[in-house]
Amino acid sequence: MVLIKICGITNLDDLFLVDKFGPDFVGFVMHPPSPRYAGERLSELLSTPTKAKKVVVFVNPTYEEVKKALNLGADFIQLHGDEDISLAKKIGMERVIKAFRIKNDFRLEGLKPFAQAFALLLDAYDEKAFGGTGKIFNWEIAKEAVKMGYRIFLAGGLNPENVTLAIKEVNPFGVDLASGLELYPGKKDPQKVEKLFAVLKGMNPSPVVS
Repeated sequence: MVLIKICGITNLDDLFLVDKFGPDFVGFVMHPPSPRYAGERLSELLSTPTKAKKVVVFVNPTYEEVKKALNLGADFIQLHGDEDISLAKKIGMERVIKAFRIKNDFRLEGLKPFAQAFALLLDAYDEKAFGGTGKIFNWEIAKEAVKMGYRIFLAGGLNPENVTLAIKEVNPFGVDLASGLELYPGKKDPQKVEKLFAVLKGMNPSPVVS
């Protein structure tokens, strides 16, 4: 089963909406330039009980910022910038999702230092933004990473229309959706969320009991 991560949640209404469908992870962005910045709502979002594990997304944070999120209840930390391996080790590799922004000339050797992380997330490169761009990158790179044995979360431009193709093509450890489920940046679209999980259920139908 492919793991499902819904990222960019900014408010309790969206958290409740998403969690009732049973994703494996929900993500909250703590990068102020992002339109999906959770900001002061992070404490409330992390303290709200959910079935899903909670991931806090940082871009080049200090360890103190990460530690605060962990103390508030984060299950995992996603490092979405140019963080050094030393920070990941200090956090604990088993709690780290390390993101890589993929250009066409990306070299897979760059993944190796973070091989012991919980997972590696591959996202489309954009010179103006760290994630949530709606862009798709060359999935062949992700396919190669999967073949090499890395636990890959596929991100970048995924939505209810293309997620099944992405899963079939790449066979990732997980998929990460953010902008593809929105009415506008920072606000989830209930219809798109419902459609996503209907599509995913269609890929993994419940067994018929005779």
